[in-house]
Amino acid sequence: MSEEKEHIAFEISDELIEKVQHLIEAKNDDETRDFFNEYHYADIAEILEELDFDQSVYVIKLLDSEKTSDILAELDEDLREKILKKLSAKEIAKEIDELDTDDAADIIAELPEERQEIVISQIEDEEHKADIQELLNYDEDTAGGLMAKELVKVNENWTVTQCVREMRAQAENVTRVHSIYVVDNDEKLIGRLSLKDLLMAPDRANISSVYIPKVDYVHVDDDDEEVAKVMQKYDLEAIPVVDDNKVLLGRITIDDIVDVIKEEAEKDYQLAAGITQDVESSDGIIQLTKARLPWLFLGLVGGVGAFLIMEGFQQAFEKYAVLFFFTPLIAAMAGNVGVQSSAIIVQGLANDDVKGSINNRLLKEMFLAALNGIILAIFLFFFVWLYDGDVNKAFAISVSLIAVIIVAGLVGTFIPLFLDKRGIDPAIATGPFITTSNDIFGILIYFWIAKLILGI
Repeated sequence: MSEEKEHIAFEISDELIEKVQHLIEAKNDDETRDFFNEYHYADIAEILEELDFDQSVYVIKLLDSEKTSDILAELDEDLREKILKKLSAKEIAKEIDELDTDDAADIIAELPEERQEIVISQIEDEEHKADIQELLNYDEDTAGGLMAKELVKVNENWTVTQCVREMRAQAENVTRVHSIYVVDNDEKLIGRLSLKDLLMAPDRANISSVYIPKVDYVHVDDDDEEVAKVMQKYDLEAIPVVDDNKVLLGRITIDDIVDVIKEEAEKDYQLAAGITQDVESSDGIIQLTKARLPWLFLGLVGGVGAFLIMEGFQQAFEKYAVLFFFTPLIAAMAGNVGVQSSAIIVQGLANDDVKGSINNRLLKEMFLAALNGIILAIFLFFFVWLYDGDVNKAFAISVSLIAVIIVAGLVGTFIPLFLDKRGIDPAIATGPFITTSNDIFGILIYFWIAKLILGI
């Protein structure tokens, strides 16, 4: 418990960084090594990201590979890439030897192709090397790209005594034993083994009489987001990966799925903000401009569209100037309602909570929008009436608001559902796309209804 508290309480401070820098500048290797050995590798990675680059390289080369391998896996990709350039192929291979196959494959995949081959050739453990090469063949966004080869598996024909002996040997290479998988003579996954059942079984009993046939698994080519949904649904800490013949290939653990969920959330957040590429604040100006400009241009086109619509109702402005002053309110309400509706649908699609037909969903949203619109319109009616003293104007603006809110709700619901059906990420519908389209629709509906009621 005390170790966990230390990790939770860890915070970067100026004093800590100054102390580390002083140790490095003094070239006091033993004291520096002792200092870092007191910290978790994730904390050390955080410290290195605050140091100068040369100081980070110094620490990596100073500590043993058993610790630095995990540090490298935790580092920001850009910093890790720079550090790896400073290490020889043999030094990288030593780090790779200490990592689980999934992390090792991820790091090697970041290297240039010609260097990948050199590093792999330097790996001494032939089995580890073969496993890494196998993982490099899978797409990074699939179950195969996420899985690790390290796991504990037992044969259904083994006795309990033989099973325990084999498990001990296998467990040496597995950081955490989440599950024990049972295979047949053809290495096909047929079930899982409960540790309690194993301990309670007679020593000479066969595993075939003890194991649990029901086991959740994913296919090696399954999309990483689908794997995340399965593990989330069944509260799994690990899940086995099989091929077309149901041969057990590896396992995916919850820490890898947390990374997938985090990356997907970041991507959806950027899409919702109108950023079309995966970028970070540290990226260059040109790259950031390319990511932002398309949706900003869409906003510009939407603004021009709104201008043309308003110009077409110039006569209405001249006769009822108050309509002009409520245009921003109508546009804002249309955008807000559309974003709210689309956000709920996108969240539901991500969690597989959107069930039933599109028509039923649109009907529900229409009634919801109508209720909200009526409540808001009543308030707006009395405000305009008291402000301007004209009941007809107040009625026209209020009715327009109800219509605009209903249409915005329907658009915000339909577009993400439509995009999802077409295989397009619906998160794109929660940002400028919805806001701009609803602004245009909102202004058009507003003036059309106002003109109809006021007889302009």
